[in-house]
Amino acid sequence: MNEPPESICILRLSAIGDVCHTVPVVRTLKACLPETRITWIVGKVEAELVADLPGVEFLVLDKGAGWGGLRALRAQLAGRRFDVLLHMQAALRASIASFAVEAPRRIGFDRARARDGQWLFTNERIAARERQHVMDGLFGFAEALGITERHLVWDLPVPDDARAFAEEYLPQPGRVLAISPCASHESRDWRPERYAAVADYVRERFGLDVVLTGGPSARERAMAEAIRAAMKSVPVDLVGRTSLKELLAVFGRCAALVAPDSGPVHVGSAAGIPVIGLYAVSNPERTGPYLSRRLTVNRYPENAERYFGRPAAEARWGARLWLKHGMDTITVTDVEDRLDAVMACSSIATGSGPEGGG
Repeated sequence: MNEPPESICILRLSAIGDVCHTVPVVRTLKACLPETRITWIVGKVEAELVADLPGVEFLVLDKGAGWGGLRALRAQLAGRRFDVLLHMQAALRASIASFAVEAPRRIGFDRARARDGQWLFTNERIAARERQHVMDGLFGFAEALGITERHLVWDLPVPDDARAFAEEYLPQPGRVLAISPCASHESRDWRPERYAAVADYVRERFGLDVVLTGGPSARERAMAEAIRAAMKSVPVDLVGRTSLKELLAVFGRCAALVAPDSGPVHVGSAAGIPVIGLYAVSNPERTGPYLSRRLTVNRYPENAERYFGRPAAEARWGARLWLKHGMDTITVTDVEDRLDAVMACSSIATGSGPEGGG
């Protein structure tokens, strides 16, 4: 590696899952470049989860404020100069924000991944590689600086109040299954009665309680009510009631998480628990929970072949399948089998809590 830069600016605004993917890259940069000052420009919502990461300066862009948010960012950066900009988000909003960052080296994605014209806002590119997981692609930015090692570490701080919140609702750590049932689009949601069947299974077989998590939207509230109505027992219902830090704390007290392709699967990875991802219309090899991919229920290949009329390996990498009932190809037995595997290697029987998701 050449002389290390004195300062690096990272631009990764959103979304929750991708920001979680960025944390191990930042951890790696901190470990390998201990004297380098690192500044991370992040979105306002995502900052709630990561902005207390030690040793990193955070600048928050309020995307909801429109041009006002961009002006505020420019004011924060006025008169500042960085050695390197790592432009880690191929989106037009992020590229416009990059105008506020003065840096002679502006590293972006390779041309194939530099969507929304990102290549126009950079002067260097990471190595072109095909069919990578999102996190592997982000590590390409560390490689562009000559760093080849990886520190797959999150260790996101959990504030005392968030920890107390989780302890109040989940007094027995490691004896709870978390279910975060909704994705950002209903096409990636599983059926509530199937979640309920899984919840009853872990209650009856392993004696686990169940906690439901999710956001405050009407769809998520309706899903929670449908799961509760179909269950034999009563879950802890925290849907719409947690901040991101509280969600992190809640997951940290669970034996495992079951969820579709969504931000919470990556928060679960950051919390260090096994994650059983439900993937039927999106490709877990690209967006699955990085350390728990062996636990993923993956029906994407067969659905992609049905959707495109050719093998999934021939389809565009990461293509979403807009199948109305695509998630129905995931069965309750599929999920129960993954839970059996998690519990078989868990220390829960001794009462000492879950093992990590690696």
